[in-house]
Amino acid sequence: MAAAGVEARGAWCVPCLVSLDTLQELCRKEKLTCKSIGITKRNLNNYEVEYLCDYKVVKDMEYYLVKWKGWPDSTNTWEPLQNLKCPLLLQQFSNDKHNYLSQVNKGKAISLKDNNKALKPAIAEYIVKKAKQRIALQRWQDELNRRKNHKGMIFVENTVDLEGPPSDFYYINEYKPAPGISLVNEATFGCSCTDCFFEKCCPAEAGVLLAYNKNQQIKIPPGTPIYECNSRCQCGPDCPNRIVQKGTQYSLCIFRTSNGCGWGVKTLVKIKRMSFVMEYVGEVITSEEAERRGQLYDNKGITYLFDLDYESDEFTVDAARYGNVSHFVNHSCDPNLQVFNVFIDNLDTRLPRIALFSTRTIYAGEELTFDYQMKGSGDISSDSVDHSPAKKRVRTVCKCGAVTCRGYLN
Repeated sequence: MAAAGVEARGAWCVPCLVSLDTLQELCRKEKLTCKSIGITKRNLNNYEVEYLCDYKVVKDMEYYLVKWKGWPDSTNTWEPLQNLKCPLLLQQFSNDKHNYLSQVNKGKAISLKDNNKALKPAIAEYIVKKAKQRIALQRWQDELNRRKNHKGMIFVENTVDLEGPPSDFYYINEYKPAPGISLVNEATFGCSCTDCFFEKCCPAEAGVLLAYNKNQQIKIPPGTPIYECNSRCQCGPDCPNRIVQKGTQYSLCIFRTSNGCGWGVKTLVKIKRMSFVMEYVGEVITSEEAERRGQLYDNKGITYLFDLDYESDEFTVDAARYGNVSHFVNHSCDPNLQVFNVFIDNLDTRLPRIALFSTRTIYAGEELTFDYQMKGSGDISSDSVDHSPAKKRVRTVCKCGAVTCRGYLN
């Protein structure tokens, strides 16, 4: 989750992927093969274009400086255009050059008069940085999709700046308890329904209504807990009361925002109103520890703390270092996502799972947001993000841009 108006901090650790390139380069340099990193006798001396670094014209011949995949920069070579069979990389090179010139000229007419024979060093440097960023983001995207356990795909996009994958974030699919906290509290009973939609099921046993209608949309008001069927129930995975536990069904994109809010999340498909979108997960810590971390986060202008105060205020979820896609969801004072407390296998009311449902129809390409203070959406629950005691806290300016914007996140 990235505080509105503030760049998100934390996300994904990359050293193992960086070292892969280094190992490949060392193997090629020393003429060694290693199947585990993809260097075999067959491709030991292969040359594949990884990206293009520079451009010049010599005697009316166009040349590009090529970075060879798996080879060190010292082996980069100038190659004539006619030898390059990489139309996508050539197009990316052209686009990056144009984007740089557009940024420098800031809307003025772009003149290539000085760049006919060779690129200026600043342009070439930008193009190389953009190429390296593109590779790093693709690897991060692949890593996220290897780690996630839900149907929906995760994409990554940055067309705004040169920021690469965040450096201190670890993708998880469920709560990670801090030392000394136990999340093991399995349900002791389950339903024996043949049709959970019509029979007395887990919600009725808990004294609440079934949360969903026949279209798998939530029908209960905010503040009402959701009790889904659990591992002891006799119903199968297609049970209509197993929505949150099936995970995110939509393809989402972590993207770099253009309004100074750092990373954000947008949907790539239409999401119907009142539909489950994602869970908010992170490290479960005590409220005392949350207060300590909250002071540090406020000084940095970020917020990742979500109080689990459905019935008590003993625990908080911190998604700063450990989390899922929800880590990157920005705040809005007029959000399109709403929070609900969910109980499945763990029925400890101090430790609800946090589910985000759409408050209205959300269209493809639209950014997903929720209210960090849980206000403005008809929420009558006590759920909150980082509500702190009397200590004076640094106020974080909100830049959500909503007509109803309150001005601050806390």
